[in-house]
Amino acid sequence: PALPNSIILNFVVQKGNKVRIGDVNFYGNEAVNEQRLKKQMKGTKEMSRLSLHPIQQASPYGENSTPSFREYLADAGPLSVSKTKEVLDPYFRFKLFSSAKFNEKKYEEDKLKVLTYYNSLGFRDAVIEKDTQYFNAKGNLFVDLKVAEGRKYYFGNITWKGNTKFNDSMLNVALGIQKGDIYNLGTLNKKLGTEMSAEGGDINSYYQDDGYLFSRITPVETAVYNDTIDFEIRIVEGPQAVYKNITISGNEKTKEHVVRRELRTLPGEKYSRQELIRTNREIAQLGFFNQEKIGINPVPNPDDGTVDINYTVEEKSSDQLELSAGWGGGIGLTGTLGVSFNNFSIKNILKKSAWDPLPTGDGQKLSLRIQSNGRAYQSYNFSFTEPWLGGKKKNSLTVALYKSLFRTGGFNPGTNRYFFSDTNSLKNFGASVSLGKQLKWPDDYFSIVYTLAYTRYNLNNYPIFSSSFTNGVSNNVSLKIAIGRNSAGPNPIFPTSGSSFLLSGQFTPPYSLFNKNITPQTSFKSPEFHKWRFNAEWYIPIGRAFGADRTNQFVLKVAAKYGFMGRYNKNIDFSPFERFQVGDAGLANGNFILGYDIIAHRGYPVYENSNPKINPDQQNASQFFTLFNKYTLELRYPFTTNPSSTIYGTVWFEAANGWYDYKSYNPFRLRRSAGVGARFFLPMFGLLGFDYGVGF
Repeated sequence: PALPNSIILNFVVQKGNKVRIGDVNFYGNEAVNEQRLKKQMKGTKEMSRLSLHPIQQASPYGENSTPSFREYLADAGPLSVSKTKEVLDPYFRFKLFSSAKFNEKKYEEDKLKVLTYYNSLGFRDAVIEKDTQYFNAKGNLFVDLKVAEGRKYYFGNITWKGNTKFNDSMLNVALGIQKGDIYNLGTLNKKLGTEMSAEGGDINSYYQDDGYLFSRITPVETAVYNDTIDFEIRIVEGPQAVYKNITISGNEKTKEHVVRRELRTLPGEKYSRQELIRTNREIAQLGFFNQEKIGINPVPNPDDGTVDINYTVEEKSSDQLELSAGWGGGIGLTGTLGVSFNNFSIKNILKKSAWDPLPTGDGQKLSLRIQSNGRAYQSYNFSFTEPWLGGKKKNSLTVALYKSLFRTGGFNPGTNRYFFSDTNSLKNFGASVSLGKQLKWPDDYFSIVYTLAYTRYNLNNYPIFSSSFTNGVSNNVSLKIAIGRNSAGPNPIFPTSGSSFLLSGQFTPPYSLFNKNITPQTSFKSPEFHKWRFNAEWYIPIGRAFGADRTNQFVLKVAAKYGFMGRYNKNIDFSPFERFQVGDAGLANGNFILGYDIIAHRGYPVYENSNPKINPDQQNASQFFTLFNKYTLELRYPFTTNPSSTIYGTVWFEAANGWYDYKSYNPFRLRRSAGVGARFFLPMFGLLGFDYGVGF
């Protein structure tokens, strides 16, 4: 050794062979099928098998016979998945995604899961008496477990003690357990709410929602006779708690008042668990914070009957950038530049110190967008939203302006370039003002939005409407009223529960009813219509959430959309404005002059007829529908819900169609499609998507 009083120590490690589980066998299980018990062992799986000769291995616990094929048929085995697996298991076993490696820690956890499963079936006294592991001649590990199932128990009489807020009848209905039901301690604890859950619906949540933060609910076995167990549920209600101190931390960029105005927990008000859950959703819906890191930490103060609430948040980027550019095609420079500042502060816009790099933190939204296609087309868009007008109530104000210029032209072979002239042009100018209000009735998920919109079309030898109206000015003025209810969430990008409904009506003045001189040829100068839309979406969680942070959850989205346009005067055709484009991926494809609604239908190109069998490959339509129906069924699964990159996959089915008049309307004649897709949400660029669909 280089150092005095030291030695050289060498470790010789013999890894040996990997231990793989050949078989897991249960003995003593008479009431529960072996395959059901194996299914509970999530971390102890057997290896795949394909053999004409089942392995014969002696066990210290005796023999474990497999039913014969005749017994399998006589016992209606083909109707049972577990019985079918039991018969096939000695010959065929396919384990594609499960590892057969033996892990001592997971094995001990799996033994507890087996007992928990027995308890859920009423076998309260079930135990694993013995278990052993040994190797066969091929070096595979065999795991044998001997169980003692015991007697199957049932619930007996259930009585209540200490309850003054709710009577026995109400508590019995909420508990939902009847005398004679199979004994299941897990179900009893879940119904009582001994462990806090976001779903609610348990006894404890009823007390917590009414301020009883200090309540305690304890089930006590009072009698066990034959196969029946009686319970007494002892309740200590305690005083109703009120909020005391409400603190917010982690909002480094967002002003505290922006978060505080979303809180449903105000000092002096009665404590409510439901309001804490609603507050979590409202903070997440802002879009300024990491939804997975929103913390709500109640600190009870039993001495004075109050509770402090400490909210913790983590800022994330919420601004978005749109950038594209190109050159060529004989047109010149083309491109788009757009920015959206979703947490803007307009009151600090004149403060030099607030520009870091922009004044932020007041929760306002500012959007700017410029688009150019050489001299052929230019557009400029601006919008600003104040979500809390006045700062006291959730009344929103949105102001939007846009201006665009379209030119037509042709190709010059001499210069090998396109030319565009102001003598054939269309100039648009539009403005809109929207006022929104959160409603209290029927509940505060409802809101109403009023929008007054104006668009001016200046035509110069531009036949956008018809050949009879190519020069002049057209003014489109409309009022839109939209009533919606949105409880989807809590993550606005990937909702896992709740629903969203929207009913809207858009109306122009009925000019032709006041002015009898308006004809179909002159009606383009002052278009008139009324348009109705209804959208409904439900988000249904499928199964239980899993993963380290319980964010991996299958979600089924069910949606329906309807729209139709009406007219005030039957002698004047439907307005060319505000119709419906149906088909394709939901893109405007550069032809959005008339302000139509874009209805995506994956698996089909843009279509302009009502016959599902006629679908020419096209990206633009020359005419647009006045009615449409659309239905969507979409199964979603999140690969990651990280706020810096939310990614989820989809499997979907859609059916939709459009019509031009009510006589041809047939709600059962729809174009159907199915496919797969993925969505990527990047804070800088927004929601990106990919879909592959097939129409049929």
